[in-house]
Amino acid sequence: MDHIEEYQEELKKVHDTDFTHSWVSSSAYLFYLQVACILALVLGGCYMLYTKSYPGKPEVKVQSSTLYTPKYDSK
Repeated sequence: MDHIEEYQEELKKVHDTDFTHSWVSSSAYLFYLQVACILALVLGGCYMLYTKSYPGKPEVKVQSSTLYTPKYDSK
């Protein structure tokens, strides 16, 4: 009978420390894992947008009559 009691105690220890049997430790682990994944995705997206951003302003030809202070050609 002593072996059965020892087995039950060992089984209880394993269940207490096992990830799938301990709701408290598994929920905290999953929460921090989720936060880390979201943070990694956000930082990765920001980095990608930073590196793939438009290289510079293009030179656009604008008619002089459409400027804020229009310039009209006198004929």
